[in-house]
Amino acid sequence: MGIGVSMILIAAGAILIWAVHVSTSGFNLHTIGWILLIVGAVGALLSLIFWSSWGGIGGPARGRREVVREDY
Repeated sequence: MGIGVSMILIAAGAILIWAVHVSTSGFNLHTIGWILLIVGAVGALLSLIFWSSWGGIGGPARGRREVVREDY
C-alpha cells in the first residue's frame, strides 16, 4: 500500500466518521470509518518507514562505490 492509497483510506474514513449522519441497521458506518482511518494511518506510517528500503527517489545507492585514483 502506498502513500496515495493510504491518503484515500484516511479521507474516506474521515468522511464516514464526521460528515455522514445516517442511521443504518446491521452495521455502523462510523465504525467502518474508524477502521478505514486507522488502516490508512498505519499504511502511511509503514510507507514512510520503509521508503528508503524500497529504493525510491533518494534511496540507498546499491552497487555504487567510489573509486579514488592517485597519479604518481
